[in-house]
Amino acid sequence: MRHAFAVFLAAGALLASGFARAEGEIAVQSKAGTFEDVKSALVFAVENRGLVVSTVSHVGEMLERTGRDLGDPERIFVQGEVLEFCSAVLSRQVMEADPHTIAFCPYTIAVYVLPQEPASVYVSYRRPVLPAGHKAAQSLEAVDRLLSEIVQEALR
Repeated sequence: MRHAFAVFLAAGALLASGFARAEGEIAVQSKAGTFEDVKSALVFAVENRGLVVSTVSHVGEMLERTGRDLGDPERIFVQGEVLEFCSAVLSRQVMEADPHTIAFCPYTIAVYVLPQEPASVYVSYRRPVLPAGHKAAQSLEAVDRLLSEIVQEALR
């Protein structure tokens, strides 16, 4: 019985820590407007920092196409794209601290419209966060600030 109780407590602690991290792992904001206007504003905000959008992934189109192929016609996005870009300066700082943080590069920001909210355009990104004390945590804070500033500028 004690063993079962200990397992229960350990599982609860894992779930609690997972939920706490999950709340801050994805930043999501929205704005009334058109998809194209918000996407253009995001591209400009990236370029205003001397960076270049290197790839645009058409995730919404892919999911719609594959959904039909799989027999699941439910539409997830009216439009949904992911913009990829990088900052050589910030990426170098992060990877000098820990080369394994290459997994955070390139940086991405998604822009999308949901079918149930066609007048709202959402913008989200994965927050590049490591535990406090990790040797690259401070460098990644600068990346997080960059992503936040780009989104804030685009949604003004």
